[in-house]
Amino acid sequence: MPRTSHILIVDDERSIRLTLETGLSLNGFRVTSARTGREALEAARAEEFDAVLSDVYMPDGDGLELVRGLRAMHQSMPIILMTAQGSLEAAVEAVAEGATDLIGKPFEVAGVVALLRRHLDARREVRESGAAESQDLSRSGLVGRSAPMVAVYKLIAQAARTDATVLITGETGTGKELAARAIHEFSPRAARPFLSVNCSGLTDTLLESELFGHTRGAFTGAASEREGLFEAAEGGTLFLDELASTSAAFQASLLRVLQSGEVRRVGSTQTRRVNVRVIGASNAPLRELVAGGRFRADLYYRLSVLSIDLPPLRERAGDVEILAGHFLRRFQEPGRPPAHLTREALEALRAYAFPGNIRELENALRRAVALSADGVIPVDCLPAEIVAAGHAGRPGAADAANQLITDRPSMDELQRRYLQFILDENGWNRRRAAAVLQLDRRTIQRLIARYQLKGMPDPEEEPDDAGEEVRNTPPDRECHEA
Repeated sequence: MPRTSHILIVDDERSIRLTLETGLSLNGFRVTSARTGREALEAARAEEFDAVLSDVYMPDGDGLELVRGLRAMHQSMPIILMTAQGSLEAAVEAVAEGATDLIGKPFEVAGVVALLRRHLDARREVRESGAAESQDLSRSGLVGRSAPMVAVYKLIAQAARTDATVLITGETGTGKELAARAIHEFSPRAARPFLSVNCSGLTDTLLESELFGHTRGAFTGAASEREGLFEAAEGGTLFLDELASTSAAFQASLLRVLQSGEVRRVGSTQTRRVNVRVIGASNAPLRELVAGGRFRADLYYRLSVLSIDLPPLRERAGDVEILAGHFLRRFQEPGRPPAHLTREALEALRAYAFPGNIRELENALRRAVALSADGVIPVDCLPAEIVAAGHAGRPGAADAANQLITDRPSMDELQRRYLQFILDENGWNRRRAAAVLQLDRRTIQRLIARYQLKGMPDPEEEPDDAGEEVRNTPPDRECHEA
């Protein structure tokens, strides 16, 4: 009979300890628990464990101190850190200190069991290095604590410790260049250049000239000899974005450089040795392009030694609010009050799918900060498509809209009902209703009079276009165009 694996669980939360104790015991593990890092180290000195599951943050010190202490005693024992506040900083430092893996809270016990078994099965072959110097990742720009981002942080941290080529995939706006820069900045190449080039929109000649350099007279306009980015990035990292847009001829040239480590300037017969790490990126699925014969398979496998797939924002539950706070702090202008989102604005952001991902969120918030008058950002300061998503996400909004047509009204009656619906939904703010309906405010006023609609006075406290005085009511907080 194989020996039962003995697992040490370290967490100051009793509920977490009990959940893991029960789940692991039912799956055939022997379990010991500790509340603090100090207790865990004492237990590890007293007996041998096959693996450790530890929280990162504990009252008597963080889990990284525990990792250091355990690594001093056991070089190859799997140490898995658990965190409810995932960040790239924590991931890289954890890997640097010798942690084997990192998982986000909340987690499924079945997933923890599978992870433990995978590491225990590989223990004979995998030898973790000892503690490494910790690094500060605050400059990375990658923000988020969701489980998909914790997984990305772990991959970036591991990639930073190697010199292999990396392929980063993900939708437009997910932060592929930020991930590439993070890999470079926390690698041994950090002191050398990081250069990037967008491969889309360039002809083969221009792209090869940009990357490999050219000799004088190599093509029209080549008035002098010029080194390419491969030579300029010597000792550092070269980031090639939008690789899916490149031609078969260029792909062959790039493959030759990756295989030989040598570049030949356009128009030259001489080769030059280069020491450059290449990180490629694509928002198109290269594997599918390879299957369709639209991307070289040999280049794909050469690039994807390590692969990182960045999740779209819609799959990063809980990160929208964190990212919004990050961008609002970044856009803070001197002399102006700190910007804050109203609850309605935040709900609209949460409800929106963000097809443009983080870049779209960033631009929306930059606009909102510019339009807000006093630091408070109401939903109206957000782009119309985000506002619409917020309205659609409200409980009962769909049902209310469906009620407009249940008795099959005439077009004139449907228009009357729909105008009433939009006015009610927007608190009888004529300007908001006009924006939703894409009509001017005068037309809205005429339609209200035509259908004799009844509701609240306009909260903007202006006389209507018919000259009727509006009662004095507290105004809604609005955006103010500059």
